[in-house]
Amino acid sequence: MQRDESELFRLLVQGVRDYGIFMLDPGGHVVSWNAGAERINGYAAEEIIGRHFSTFYPPEDVQSGKPDWELRVAKAEGTLEDEGWRVRKDGTRFWSSVIITALYDDTGELRGFGKVTRDMTERRRAEQQLTDRRRLLAHLVEAQEQERQRIAWDIHDDTIQAMVAVDMRLQLLARKLPEEQRGTLAQLDSAVRSAISRLRNLVFRVRPPGIERQGLRDALAGYLADTAMVGDIRSTLERVPGDDAAITIFRICQEALTNVRKHARASSIVVELSTVDRGFLVRVTDDGVGLPDLDQSSSHFGLIEMRERAEAAGGWCTVTAVAGGGTVVEFWLPDVRP
Repeated sequence: MQRDESELFRLLVQGVRDYGIFMLDPGGHVVSWNAGAERINGYAAEEIIGRHFSTFYPPEDVQSGKPDWELRVAKAEGTLEDEGWRVRKDGTRFWSSVIITALYDDTGELRGFGKVTRDMTERRRAEQQLTDRRRLLAHLVEAQEQERQRIAWDIHDDTIQAMVAVDMRLQLLARKLPEEQRGTLAQLDSAVRSAISRLRNLVFRVRPPGIERQGLRDALAGYLADTAMVGDIRSTLERVPGDDAAITIFRICQEALTNVRKHARASSIVVELSTVDRGFLVRVTDDGVGLPDLDQSSSHFGLIEMRERAEAAGGWCTVTAVAGGGTVVEFWLPDVRP
């Protein structure tokens, strides 16, 4: 019975193809080889048995003595886990996860080592792609915010100041004109002041108070208050969004709230922030008349911008009408932090 169980176990180990499972003698030479080891490393059993396991390591690791160091650690601590580059028979490299276990007999004598190897190249590539995506998103958000800041400064320091100067000159000129001409000048002065006000509102939209100082929830609440909209911010976030995600959430909400203010004639707005599916779900709901041509919203610039921002961050955004009146803007962004 015991012999049958040992044979079944041997067949199991030999047949596994996703993991390389093999034995080393106390000196680190290969003494057994399974199908998974052949698939991963490229060597047939007759080619590798008897050779030192440093064969699988790149030259720089062999030169630094890493294979022998791993055996010493496994012998001292019982086991060793490591990830790193390994070399196949054809010379190509792959990213490997290995576990080396020291094997002792009943008398306490070291009989060798068991080694389990797994090819983790695809996982590492996926992790690298995710890291690259995080880096790209961070650069994109940073570039957008820097451009917004530059535009805001240009408008404030150049255009608005020039129009303020025009307004002052109009007021001086009004004092010198006959009474019958002052009415026309007053209308012109009013138009200039109105334009200045609109530009200041634009500057606020382009570059509102920093989220870094206030936090996302307070920044949204402050934006509602500064734009004279009645709203409620409800947050059940389990994790605070990172800087890039917080800025993206704020910008999408900002666009949604601007659309409400311009088109919806709403009496109240609710912004809900929650953590869903390893990301952040946000809903902006109003009780207004709905956005114009909602069924053709794909052509609306503001809605396009919201969707593009969400999709650039790896998420999604939808806009739907509420039965009885109102609109819901809903979007989700992944939390790309480790």
